[in-house]
Amino acid sequence: MKKLICMVCLVVACTISVKAKQVKDSLKSESYITRYGNLDNFAYRVKVQKEATVVFFGGSITNMAGWRGLVCKYLSDTYPGTHFNFINAGIPSLGSLPHAFRLEKDVLGKGKIDLLFVESAVNDSENGTNEITQRRALEGIVRHTLSVSPYTNIVMMAFADENKMAAYNAGKIPVEVRVHEDVAKQYHLPFINLAKEVTDRINAGEFNWKDDFKNLHPSPFGQNIYFKTIKQLLAISLDTREQQKPVAATLPKPADELNYEHGRYLDISKAVIKQGFAADPSWQPADGIPTRPGFVQVPMLEADNAAASLELSFTGSEIGIAIVSGPDAGIINYSIDGKDYPPLDLYTRWSKGLHLPWYLILDDGLAPGKHLLKLQVSDQHNQQSKGTACRIVYFLQN
Repeated sequence: MKKLICMVCLVVACTISVKAKQVKDSLKSESYITRYGNLDNFAYRVKVQKEATVVFFGGSITNMAGWRGLVCKYLSDTYPGTHFNFINAGIPSLGSLPHAFRLEKDVLGKGKIDLLFVESAVNDSENGTNEITQRRALEGIVRHTLSVSPYTNIVMMAFADENKMAAYNAGKIPVEVRVHEDVAKQYHLPFINLAKEVTDRINAGEFNWKDDFKNLHPSPFGQNIYFKTIKQLLAISLDTREQQKPVAATLPKPADELNYEHGRYLDISKAVIKQGFAADPSWQPADGIPTRPGFVQVPMLEADNAAASLELSFTGSEIGIAIVSGPDAGIINYSIDGKDYPPLDLYTRWSKGLHLPWYLILDDGLAPGKHLLKLQVSDQHNQQSKGTACRIVYFLQN
């Protein structure tokens, strides 16, 4: 095993190397790769045109130091004559729903993309994202990407957590893994099931979760498990055979017509403030509570008093809000086209210690055409919340 630099990690590496001798490569990385599609377009860019952009699109496991950096180093070292542009589009806490609406700003707006890694299985589980929303979001991400950039190759991945391991050990396929693989199969994309691989390797006695892998934010050892299998996909895909000219993707009929293919941010300046809300051009918390990158020192519609209200005219089948949910997050009441909806609690289980970026669908089954959203801050709030604040970063339009 490759030794790690820091002294703490050296101890871990030594422990792992002993275990590796006991069960030497008992399972093959290739077993956890399903090649529903190929990376031929990316291979052509790397080996023939000598220039390629790779985007890593996910949550904290993508954003943190680990597998992403190892992939960048592997590609740069293996193809020194190719100029790579690596883009980290990982933001902690965010899953498939946020990804579908931030795709245009954070990924497609960066220019031509040759390879896109997509993962949201861990945060979809942690955030309690329901299966229908997962399917609409992930299908929307793929369709949106390929409609704008048809030569982009996409890799779908599912990372590990204890819930997924428990499901596999109970003879079930975790919902989030199944959704990722279904979308990969539908759109002919490679799929890497790292959740299953980690489970199988632990069950085979190669290592354990608590001491070696550590948690859903993998240790350096765990990051290398992920990297090894991702490298296997890349190594086989970028082999020495003759590279064919890029082929544009052809989109099949959508599995769900209400998928978020046209998901985009709608700027908060489009709202009409009726009372109580204020537009802060560069919001940051006054309470010293941590934030997430991209959701601090940005424009924000903010209200901290009950009865604050606004209206928004929009077009499309869906409307939602991207908010910052902190210790004082409140409850909102809203209506669309005169129809009242149940009150919506903006406080989350993480809000006490984090101004969390939180995405909420208000309705995604609207008839095509123009609609009017009316939103008002309630005088009620979650019993754990300190206030009635509502902070809107974006509206979500599909």
